[in-house]
Amino acid sequence: MSITLSLAMSMRRMLKTNNLVRRMHACETMGAVTVICTDKTGTLTQNRMHVQELVRYDALPAHDFAEIVAANSTAFLDASGAVIGNPTEGALLEWMRSQGEDYEPLRSEAKIVDRLTFSTERKYMATIIESGVSGRRIVCVKGAPEIVRAMCAPDGKDAQVAEQLAGFQGRAMRTLAVAWAETAEDDCLRAVAASQLHFSGVAAISDPVREDVPDAVRRCLNAGIDVKIVTGDTPATAREIARQIGLWDDARDNDRNHMTGTEFAAMSDDELLGRVQELKIMSRARPLDKQRLVRLLQQCGEVVAVTGDGTNDAPALNFANVGLSMGSGTSVAKDASDITLLDDSFASIATAVMWGRSLYRNIQRFVLFQLTINFAAIVICFVGAVFGTDMPLTVVQILWVNIIMDTFAAMAMASLPPNPEVMLEKPRPRDEFIITPGMAHTLFICGGIMVAVLLGMLFWWTITEGGLTVRQLTLFFSTFVFLQFWNMFNAKGFETRHSVFTCLRGCREFFLILLAIAAGQVLIVEFGGEVFRTEPLAWREWAAVIGCTSLLAIGGEAVRALRRKR
Repeated sequence: MSITLSLAMSMRRMLKTNNLVRRMHACETMGAVTVICTDKTGTLTQNRMHVQELVRYDALPAHDFAEIVAANSTAFLDASGAVIGNPTEGALLEWMRSQGEDYEPLRSEAKIVDRLTFSTERKYMATIIESGVSGRRIVCVKGAPEIVRAMCAPDGKDAQVAEQLAGFQGRAMRTLAVAWAETAEDDCLRAVAASQLHFSGVAAISDPVREDVPDAVRRCLNAGIDVKIVTGDTPATAREIARQIGLWDDARDNDRNHMTGTEFAAMSDDELLGRVQELKIMSRARPLDKQRLVRLLQQCGEVVAVTGDGTNDAPALNFANVGLSMGSGTSVAKDASDITLLDDSFASIATAVMWGRSLYRNIQRFVLFQLTINFAAIVICFVGAVFGTDMPLTVVQILWVNIIMDTFAAMAMASLPPNPEVMLEKPRPRDEFIITPGMAHTLFICGGIMVAVLLGMLFWWTITEGGLTVRQLTLFFSTFVFLQFWNMFNAKGFETRHSVFTCLRGCREFFLILLAIAAGQVLIVEFGGEVFRTEPLAWREWAAVIGCTSLLAIGGEAVRALRRKR
């Protein structure tokens, strides 16, 4: 129950950082991620496509060229000029409008005979139209330049086109080729196969890197997480984007760190197992390549998070340890994912990792706090029974302690804000035992101190006064509870690099819960009577109980301060 409460509270708070958690376990799993396979467009870049330059290679009149572009697309521009549909197609329509061509009448006057939609396998789109400009039946094609170029008739411009494409891609621009041909066919596949296409032009489309991405990538790398770009773009474009975000270094990285989808598909699993961990970029990748990459990384012992926004990404999203869909993605991708990034940004992935690691640390703190109470309570009740003293804690008192131990403690620890310090550590092994040596050390020291103090009180009163009065048992009960109260600070300070008393920002809920515990204990003692086996205490007694038990937190803080100075 307590772990579920912690996960549920983290889900709610992660929503404020643009992470919509769809499956509760993903909150914690993100903290163990060792590899992130990310898309480029929209995740690393702003997804704001703009045609920087369009180079023509044939003598087709501008109006005819505009018709080919307009008819062979499905995007729209609304009244405000915003793109509805594919951003790349929208960029072409915006370019047409800037050239004085209105795509709407051109599209409406062209009769569509057949259409072949774009797919990541084919990497091109084709439409057969009855032209409203020339009256001819034309097959219009647009897609990846190397694919479209291979379908075109020789024109002696291979060197010129290659040089132009290399220049565009070296500036991290997406390139899109446009081609056409007259045809008598009424089926796009047959028309493309039978026609000698005319290579008409190449559009260079810019999509700037998001401003917060380089810092987010650096945070992930410092946290021991490998970042791999899996994109359908060309090798040169992918490398330039990787260079801009700080993932690729020409002096350090080489061909072993970069692979195309074709090369990846041609290699066997055994060959790839020795290379996938070194891989930083996969260009011209297809969705099935992404799923296979995830599977191979998992075979290498990696915990993999993968991003995707299309229907074809669903298998990879479902196969990964954590699937991250885009807020602008398809419903199929979202249903297959564990977390949806509402702002589509890689920076939100880095934030989710920080949340996951912080959540796991908070669960460890809760376990540490709970085991310390259990250890002290079990030893005290057992020793008290063996030596024949009165039952030191009644059933009703233990129920109150149990509320503190479970519900209040879980809420308090889950309410702690994520700590950026966790991004300075390496990912934890997934099979790591949740109780670390440091936790066990703290547990037995703090628990031992509590047991020594509480048993000392019981035996001192028993030896000196021959028995225990209700007032003495009330003092014992209050001392026990306030030892747990102050021990919550020790649990909060576990594995931190700062003082628990100075870090108040974002911890309002934690201190409110502590206040509720203290107020509840005072009310129980003052008004519990026979139900709780208590009687009211004087203010001096309260001061003594609270002051003496606070030494547990003060001592713990002093020990942690000494460790930090080492």
